[in-house]
Amino acid sequence: MLKIKDIVGLPSLDYHVQNGLSLHENVYRYSSERFIQLFAEARDAWRDGLIELNEEDAELLESTDIGQYGVFEGEKVPLDLPMVDEAEYKGREVPLNKPKRGGPKKFFVYVKNPKTGNVKKVNFGDSGNLSVKLNEPGARASFAARHKCAQKKDKTKPGYWSCNIGRYWKSLGGSRNFSGYW
Repeated sequence: MLKIKDIVGLPSLDYHVQNGLSLHENVYRYSSERFIQLFAEARDAWRDGLIELNEEDAELLESTDIGQYGVFEGEKVPLDLPMVDEAEYKGREVPLNKPKRGGPKKFFVYVKNPKTGNVKKVNFGDSGNLSVKLNEPGARASFAARHKCAQKKDKTKPGYWSCNIGRYWKSLGGSRNFSGYW
């Protein structure tokens, strides 16, 4: 969640602050002008000390160039739109890093293995009847501690996706995304 200190006149950022939304919960269409403008406004406000960011949003601004532009073949182009790529898996086009429901477990996602360059399908989640309890702070904290979510950095492993499923919860049919670990 973004916390405002003293900011006026940044429309995209103002909307997110007023509604308690993080940068990961961007309401604008992916790669649209407003989508990119939100990150540009947040980057400037954060640099000037006008907003506080949660850990995931701060990492997004520190590790990417999203919200900035460059010139490619004489045209102004947005830099670093890291959200979804497409790749080929067993002869068909699949989206990368976008969890879906189904498969032998509750969820699955396609990822590119950085070591081999191959696309891999990662199945994760309980195959039984357990539900995802994102709205229960105690359950989230217990899950994160039990599974050592702070140490899960490898996107090719089910543990990473189980710990970060909240970031994608709205696209999986949930009411809203949750930007932290469980």
